[in-house]
Amino acid sequence: MASTSEPPGMPFRMFLPATSANLGPAFDAAALAFDFGLRVEAMPAAEFSIEAQGRNADQCGKMPGNLIVDTYSRLLEREGKPVQALAVCLNNDIPLGMGCGSSAAAVLASVAMAVWFGGLDWNGNRIVSEASACEGHPDNVAACWHGGLVLARTPLAIGNGAVPAIDVLPIPVNTKWPLLLAIPESPLATSEARRVLPRLYSRVDLIHNVQSAMLLVLAFSQGRGEWLAEALSDRVHHPYRAQLCPLLPALSALSGTLGVNGVALSGAGPSVLMFLQEGIDREEISASVTAHLVERGLTAELRFTEIGAPGAKDTFPVSAFVSP
Repeated sequence: MASTSEPPGMPFRMFLPATSANLGPAFDAAALAFDFGLRVEAMPAAEFSIEAQGRNADQCGKMPGNLIVDTYSRLLEREGKPVQALAVCLNNDIPLGMGCGSSAAAVLASVAMAVWFGGLDWNGNRIVSEASACEGHPDNVAACWHGGLVLARTPLAIGNGAVPAIDVLPIPVNTKWPLLLAIPESPLATSEARRVLPRLYSRVDLIHNVQSAMLLVLAFSQGRGEWLAEALSDRVHHPYRAQLCPLLPALSALSGTLGVNGVALSGAGPSVLMFLQEGIDREEISASVTAHLVERGLTAELRFTEIGAPGAKDTFPVSAFVSP
């Protein structure tokens, strides 16, 4: 059991990084954490309230029907624990509905708050597994909790209604290439991005993705940026989601040129993630990408970021907390 460093009546504070899942061919398997995210603070109160600031503050603070509050309450009710009302403060830097793991961060925050205020005897593995079951994307949740770059594997269903444990393995990163995230104006619902995917794939396409995913791990572990253009090549979701994410085909044309090592859809989209060469001039690449998009009648918010090492577990308000 995790021993708390302060009584549950004290403030709960946590940072949960934004994440990017799939990473081209590693569909529903790998994800990375960014260096920006969601900051949460909560205190016991007479009734629930949410004060939100930052990106999409109006949506983050919406009550009733708030994802964080509803998930927190549902978990405590399921575990037979009193539902302690909370005054929640959110400072959000994750664009909602843009493929940057906003729902994973929110659900993981709610599970962590349930553990903290409900006194649940859950370790890190259980927190990740519960959040994955609630949110539906183990890769995003795993990267948000652990930070860095991770592989998330869901074992076969165990058939007794229990929440399956998620296997999480870190992927070593030899070189932290600069990242450039292109965020369009309009969000895309994950359900819509899933709808366009086929039910069956050819063996040729699946073999291509297995080979690309293995090359991707080698590129990260050996710091081979020149491999990323091929390693991020995907035939499982990129070709089908391109119709919903016009930034993807436009920016994929830059892969291997202008200092861009490789390009992938961020999560289910519509944002696109670019892995840049080391030492790239930010102003120069930003101007080049912007001009490239304008020529195609497209615009996007460009955000420089990097793979974030700290995960949510590093700010979970617990002493002597031992992963898993």
